[in-house]
Amino acid sequence: MRVVQVLIPEGDRANVLAALDEEGIDYAVWEETGRGDFEALVSFPVPEPGVEPVLDSLYAAGIKEKSYTLVMPTETVVSERIGALKDRYRGYRISRDELIARAEDLAPESSTFFIFLIVSTLIATTGLLLNSAATIIGAMVIAPLMGPAISASVGAVLADREMTTRGVRLQVTGLFAAIVTAAVLGLLLKETMFLPPTDIRTIPQILERTSPNFLSLFLALGSGVAGAVSVIRGAGSSLVGVAIAVALIPPAATAGLGLAWGDPGIVLTAGVLVLVNLLAINLSALILLWLAGYRPEKGKHEIQARRAVRTRIATVVLGLVILSVVLGTVTWASFGVGTVKTDVNTEVKAMFNSGQFGGLEFEQATVNYDIDEVLLGHPADVTVVVSYGPNGRIPPDIAQRIDERLTKATGHEVIVHVELVQGQDST
Repeated sequence: MRVVQVLIPEGDRANVLAALDEEGIDYAVWEETGRGDFEALVSFPVPEPGVEPVLDSLYAAGIKEKSYTLVMPTETVVSERIGALKDRYRGYRISRDELIARAEDLAPESSTFFIFLIVSTLIATTGLLLNSAATIIGAMVIAPLMGPAISASVGAVLADREMTTRGVRLQVTGLFAAIVTAAVLGLLLKETMFLPPTDIRTIPQILERTSPNFLSLFLALGSGVAGAVSVIRGAGSSLVGVAIAVALIPPAATAGLGLAWGDPGIVLTAGVLVLVNLLAINLSALILLWLAGYRPEKGKHEIQARRAVRTRIATVVLGLVILSVVLGTVTWASFGVGTVKTDVNTEVKAMFNSGQFGGLEFEQATVNYDIDEVLLGHPADVTVVVSYGPNGRIPPDIAQRIDERLTKATGHEVIVHVELVQGQDST
């Protein structure tokens, strides 16, 4: 429930009370004894879904520009007459004015926004280098990215150009700042004793952000939907903010580390993941807010909002389609890498188990094959470790025979290296 209080300007009392009577709203009126700019104060309870239509009726009476309107949440309203209002105003969303206020609260001042963003990125970058998922999630708690993502969509559906522009600007500049911050921290750590010589491609938390696929798209779409729902219904916004930050800050920090290590592959793949997640979050939030029925006030702005939303949705969808080609390519390449690695181990084991190499014993097979090598058409590099006893006979063509078997089984070109290790048995 909400309690709405309106300071009625001089001469508008009859119009306001008539509008409330028409809506069937119970109200109380007090004479205003302040500076004399207002005639009276009217207060009335109304269910959340009823705030917007009731206020629209009052605004139609011409009081918006001259009055003060307060909308306050209330814990309990005890009245047998409330049931009729709840039957009349059904739904779950907050009013348009409350939505605007909430979106503004979620997007902090620029200085506060960038302080929290940079601190979050520093912690997340450290977590990536330490391969610590807990540290990365902890960093997301203070990342302030939910506000700009939601406020940009709220501004779009309500034809508030200033709010939309600020939301988009904070998102773009914020993610750019995150990439730069991670790059600077990476460069500093590379040159110090705090971080030993590291191939960042081997760190699982970084590798996870350099292999984007369509599952990443679903994560971002879900985060955007959850963000919009949390604002529309006023629940769980802090937890949803973590989900949105998880979709954006870690890949942005990964792209920054790619710059620090001079690895264009990491920069490209992590950068694509950032863009895909950013667009998907904005798209899902925008569509959900529009489907929830949010529109500007009646008049020319409603037509403007429809055009703006359609243009924005078309632009975001086009960007997602283009980036989805990249995601599809990476997904296909990832599948190829996984298939080759599985097939290599299966086929090599089968060759040695068949006894065609006599007393030689298979120890392990290592496949050096990454997404970029698939995309560039490079062969898979396979190293097979084999042990043999004192009397073991080593076939001179063992590498070639394994090569031919793997090429046929995987359908990919391979280069095979065989490492021989002399085995010993204890007596």
